[in-house]
Amino acid sequence: MELVDVWFVLIAVLWTGYLCLEGFDFGVGMLLPAVARDEHDRQVALGTIGPVWDGNEVWLLVAGGATFAAFPEWYASLFSGFYLAFLLLLVALILRGIALEYRAKEPRWAPVLDRILTGSSLAAALLVGVALSNIVRGVPLDADHEFTGTLLTLLNPYALLGGVTLVLVFALHGAVFLALKTDGPVRERSAAVAASAGLLAVPAGGVFLVWTLLDGAPLWALAPVAVAALGLVLATVLVARGREGWSFTATTVAIVAVAVTLFGSLYPDVLPSTIDPAFSLNVVNAASTPYTLTIMTWVAGIFTPIVLGYQAWTFWVFRRRLTRADHGAPAELAGGAS
Repeated sequence: MELVDVWFVLIAVLWTGYLCLEGFDFGVGMLLPAVARDEHDRQVALGTIGPVWDGNEVWLLVAGGATFAAFPEWYASLFSGFYLAFLLLLVALILRGIALEYRAKEPRWAPVLDRILTGSSLAAALLVGVALSNIVRGVPLDADHEFTGTLLTLLNPYALLGGVTLVLVFALHGAVFLALKTDGPVRERSAAVAASAGLLAVPAGGVFLVWTLLDGAPLWALAPVAVAALGLVLATVLVARGREGWSFTATTVAIVAVAVTLFGSLYPDVLPSTIDPAFSLNVVNAASTPYTLTIMTWVAGIFTPIVLGYQAWTFWVFRRRLTRADHGAPAELAGGAS
């Protein structure tokens, strides 16, 4: 395997990690009004992602940095063509961070910040789905690899369906995560929301993945598509039976399978051209020099295990369930199993 192929796989892995980890963060933010009835419930729900959400966002930053270093032509065409969409995504992520960090510091603004958190989480998930869908489907690139469309070009039916599908999958992923990480009323409501989200995510995901297959995906992509569909169905069934751990595993496997389908369908291109396939960017004409890729491979080989170990340790430290009693609720209001 050439280094360009290695780095394409590594970037796909970084995006997959981002979708799996930041996915439940977005889901928690989107579902906050549905699972929390008062301030104690909101503190319980947000406490599940408080120690990890900013670390989960690092996966997106590293994916962008790796794209810049390994495939500068891909980075240039992508970030210039998707400029307005990425600007909106950046604004959503900034507002989400402000809402998470400042609601405890300014209690008077907590209701407003909670609405901002919900809206920005939904918007960010939608924009990520639209961006990934356009990368896989292709965009109008000319012979100089320059984007010739507009923002409306990116809002095509396939991309919009991909965005809506990702929102629903993240809602299911986040609801299952909340049911896994909490106890009492928040856990009960999260399980109920997960069942409803699953009923919407399964058909939406099925249509999107079938469309991807019919749009020229390789035959082998049938396998991860089947795994993704089965994962979403099992997650919905398992969370209803109180098996939150297995349900969360199922949603994670489904997201990984979706990422494998999308990036596997994309390869060897990194940004197809809908004007002429000859204008497409691929792992060869978009890549950095072999010397650059060699240095990056050594750096990634040294530091990636360290980062993964630290993040795994963080999740282990904050592994227990949270209840209302953890956030100062009276004992008689804590609810749920002890």
